[in-house]
Amino acid sequence: TIQCISSTLETAGAVNSRQVMGEFGHVYKEQYAVALFNSVRFEIEGGGGPQSQLLHRKNPLEDHSIFSGGLFQYLEGNKKWRNRFVFVADSYNVSFYENKVAHERGLHPRGTINCAGYKALTSMEEYLDLVSTSLPGVKAKVGSGPFVKGATQFPLILWHPYARHHYFCVLTEKEQTKWHAVLQDCVRHSNNGLSEECRVQTPAFTDAVRLYRQAQGHYGTWDMMCGGPPQILANLVMETLYPELRNLIGPRLKGKMQQRQRNWMLISEAVYKQVLSQTQAQYEALVQACEVETPRLDAALRTDMDQIITSKEHVSGKIRALVLPRAEQLLRRSVQPYVSSILEALMEPTSTGFSEVRDVFFRELVEVSKNTLNGGGKDKLGEHMEKISMLAFHPVKMQSCYEKVEQLSLEGLQQRFDVSSPSVFVQRAQILMREQMDNAVYTFEQLLHQSLEEKDQRGEDLCKTIQCCQDRVLKKYDYDSSTVRKKFFREALLQIIIPYMLKQLAPSCHPDFPPFQEMIFEDFSQFILVENMFEEVVLQSVTKDIMMAVKEAAVQKRHNLYRDSMILTNSDPNLHLLGESPSVDWATQFGGGDEEPDKTPEGCGRSKWQRRQVVSMIKLDGMGPLPYESCLEGEDFIPEEGEMMEEEEEVGTTLMEAEPKTPTELEPNSPDNVQEIRYLINPVVEMVVQASEEDLAVLANGTEPGMRARLEGEEEEVTLITTVEEVGDLQEEVDSSIEGEDEEAIENAIQEIEMAVQEEDEDRITECAVDSDAELAPPLADSSPRHHDDSGFQSLTNEALDEGGAQPMKDALKTEDSLTDPGEVVVIVEQGNAALHDDSESGEDSETERCMAG
Repeated sequence: TIQCISSTLETAGAVNSRQVMGEFGHVYKEQYAVALFNSVRFEIEGGGGPQSQLLHRKNPLEDHSIFSGGLFQYLEGNKKWRNRFVFVADSYNVSFYENKVAHERGLHPRGTINCAGYKALTSMEEYLDLVSTSLPGVKAKVGSGPFVKGATQFPLILWHPYARHHYFCVLTEKEQTKWHAVLQDCVRHSNNGLSEECRVQTPAFTDAVRLYRQAQGHYGTWDMMCGGPPQILANLVMETLYPELRNLIGPRLKGKMQQRQRNWMLISEAVYKQVLSQTQAQYEALVQACEVETPRLDAALRTDMDQIITSKEHVSGKIRALVLPRAEQLLRRSVQPYVSSILEALMEPTSTGFSEVRDVFFRELVEVSKNTLNGGGKDKLGEHMEKISMLAFHPVKMQSCYEKVEQLSLEGLQQRFDVSSPSVFVQRAQILMREQMDNAVYTFEQLLHQSLEEKDQRGEDLCKTIQCCQDRVLKKYDYDSSTVRKKFFREALLQIIIPYMLKQLAPSCHPDFPPFQEMIFEDFSQFILVENMFEEVVLQSVTKDIMMAVKEAAVQKRHNLYRDSMILTNSDPNLHLLGESPSVDWATQFGGGDEEPDKTPEGCGRSKWQRRQVVSMIKLDGMGPLPYESCLEGEDFIPEEGEMMEEEEEVGTTLMEAEPKTPTELEPNSPDNVQEIRYLINPVVEMVVQASEEDLAVLANGTEPGMRARLEGEEEEVTLITTVEEVGDLQEEVDSSIEGEDEEAIENAIQEIEMAVQEEDEDRITECAVDSDAELAPPLADSSPRHHDDSGFQSLTNEALDEGGAQPMKDALKTEDSLTDPGEVVVIVEQGNAALHDDSESGEDSETERCMAG
């Protein structure tokens, strides 16, 4: 059955990908030529909207990262929670590492998440509601728990309809709030994956996707238009493949409800990964083929542009005469009565969000003026401006703005106009809000920096300068905000109304299109398509009503919209020259910073782990340091898995709990403390053997009974068998594994270890019981991550075994010849005997590892 399902998945994924990409490729090549025609025509004829008053920063996140810190991550392989160092770069990809040291050393991350198409959740109930929709007919029983047991009451879940789900958790609500804002920003940015600077590829791609879906009968907005082209195409394939596989494989899944859901998620993930790899390769080949044809098409366009435009206008006139009467009738009957209500539903939350952007910007500048007036002058100003510089990309500070527009609702209109959800418009508005905030901040920076360079100012004079720059920027923001919002309202209305009208008109109009295609000259047929002209006619029919509705809202001065006739005079004629200047490094020029950005050999600026972080750490008032506070300000270390103890959970999942550890126990800039070096030189393996009281006499190595361990729900007396063997001088090996550390600190640590080795046997007995999945010897942070197992278990060599094959452990303390439960076994071996050390070189360690793994 498994082989049959696997074969079905591979075949279905490959066949559907080829079929969809074949049909899409044909549409894309047609739209590529049309997009190239429109681009060249715009270049020749010119045009454009109102000039922006604010400056635009070209690369705002240069030498910056978004956020980093520790999170607990659920590993599906061993069903355990592990502490991970998570880093969010300027690309908004979420990368997680073994620990902070691995990230700082530039090691490859354990995984990277592209958040396009995901939803960031903070509630297990919300997550289960989404999961329950994946398999229709599979309903959870009342009181049944999820298949993932939350380690804390503050979960963070990334959910995707097709791809792998990711589970994280934190220890405090404040952490959860900050991380949730960061993850939401990652999703928001990743969903906006199509570059507007690509004047040919982006329009060709979006039009091709829209026309392909319309051919399949889908005319409305699409929530999964997320990410880059390969991801969008993978979503396009899964849109039809996913229901087919669910109907085919769903009934074959066996087991409990949670297990069936889990298995289906694994199947969906595997199929999506396969489809994504195929769409990636096929899209790259498609783009390359179109780019090869670009020079020929461009030359033909520039040579015959006038004739092409004349031919298009002639055919468009014929199509307009056929379509326009039907379109106007449909418009009066089914569209015009709803235009004003749709516009009002869009205007209220969007304008409130842009107003909140203005208020946040204003409050930050007022705070700068107060702090500057209270003392500090330019030095204090540089410190505050360094923080304000990245205000637009601070998801926590911008969260209040984003929440305003999230109230947008089209309830009552969604079904009529086939709008799946308002999320498409919400995310677009949020992206525009972030752009306007960054434009305002950047313009203020340039104006203030120019004023400070002209003359030295302090105290009240400096505050007056800040106030003057602030007023100028706010005036420009109000104008640009009005322009951007009006454009957003027009585009949103078109996205809602045009698909509805096309769906209603297509059945009656399409049969009449073949004669129009024959009117087009063959040389121009690749630039002039009847389907595109049909949509243009429908667009022209509704544009007048949409423009009038937006204009009336501006005339009535609702939501602070400016009239189209109002043009802001350019009070800063040289302001555009400042836009060519690089971003101001406030920390270096005014904040007393004397460190230049570290340059890589390629001259690419700071390395990724040295970049300034946009989101600051959390500082908890009135509380001491929490060892696992991922956002704790001032704490640079992230606890290792070896410093944590596992506690059993009801469903077998465990959370790694931190042992209290002060920063003084760690050497500066090094995770290699004394305890870790002691473990390296003298590896320890513990064996806990269950024994009855009458069998305790068998023990002759000086161990004492009395240690209690909880095994399978019962407390029993156990003894610890300890074998001590001295290890030769391994100082050279330690030194080779630790690079660039303080030599004196290492020598002191080794002296302490040598003193510990010389203690008596009874002092070496450690009273502890270790879970079968816990780390028996925490790895050195400098060790290579290639040999690290996610389960936390590190294989250790037991040279005490015979040279024969690996034998199963038996309960030697009992008279019965029965196998001992591996869950009741813990072994301690302290290496040190030279003879045993020699034996380890003969290859017996591999047999030992196999025995222990068994």
